[in-house]
Amino acid sequence: MPGIMTKILEVEDLEVAFRIGPAFGIGQRKELLGVAGVGFDLDPGKTFALVGESGSGKTTLARAVNGLQAISAGRIVFDGQRIDDLDARRMKPLRLRMSMMFQDPVGSLSPRMKVGDLVTEAYRIHGIDVDFRAETERLLSLVGLSMDVTDRFPHQLSGGQARRVGVARAIALNPELIIADEPTAGLDVSIQGEVLNLLNDLRERLGLAMIIITHNLHVVRHVADRMAVMYLGRFVEIGPTDEIFSAPAHPYTAALLSANPEPDPDRAKDRIALPAEVPSLLHRPEGCEFHTRCPWARQDCGDEIPEAVIVGQRRVACRFPLERGERPPADSPTDPPTK
Repeated sequence: MPGIMTKILEVEDLEVAFRIGPAFGIGQRKELLGVAGVGFDLDPGKTFALVGESGSGKTTLARAVNGLQAISAGRIVFDGQRIDDLDARRMKPLRLRMSMMFQDPVGSLSPRMKVGDLVTEAYRIHGIDVDFRAETERLLSLVGLSMDVTDRFPHQLSGGQARRVGVARAIALNPELIIADEPTAGLDVSIQGEVLNLLNDLRERLGLAMIIITHNLHVVRHVADRMAVMYLGRFVEIGPTDEIFSAPAHPYTAALLSANPEPDPDRAKDRIALPAEVPSLLHRPEGCEFHTRCPWARQDCGDEIPEAVIVGQRRVACRFPLERGERPPADSPTDPPTK
């Protein structure tokens, strides 16, 4: 129908499985499910955030979306076209329309290339004939850098400058989707703010859609319209960012938000402590996979994997979603020890 905007990205029931061989030929091959049946969609010009502890599956999911990781089940649809079953040759043209920023600002840049060559490298890879100097100047200007850095190598840049070069590389081919893996990692707090403001500005000016992968919840609140919280490869809560921050419904979400640094010392006391040990993907807990760490866990939480329920505008994978402001029971084994 005319006037209906096509989703730039639709992910349905996505699974990514890895086969683990026996060590030293002893034992059997096992299957490790890195991403376990997740789904979301993304509108043009919007930002979606993936949040969770290390090993939760955020980067694996993002690499699958970008065609860098094979999937074992599910569908990925980019701008109305299914892409998860495309071979490398058919996927190549789509790489002009989606781009990925990797985590290490300096390490993700070739140490042997100067900035001028780095920001225009994509044109050479794809055989696109442009005025390279004019494009270098345009891209550097968009990310707030001058031509003075053109002849520098990555090790001669500050962390903030290196990240801006990475952003320039990502937008070089005018993509419609950018996937940014920990875009503020390794940067000072003041520089983090500058980078986030830059990403927001470019999203609005260029009409970009973005997926942000992060464990930094300040980043999420600053840039994301919607977010998903991942645990052991599953979405435990997904919905509008403001709604999740104001009243988290899944215990894991509540624990992550409570660990966010707070300038108010009284609010900082409300931190929900979780046992440090995250279960192995090879030995997933029965039932709700979070129940072994959950301060609110009930005796029957380990009986079955919970179906997602609707809370407000969110989907929450918990049989007993939290009420607004609910605190863990006083005898919870995960409560911080009292003196």
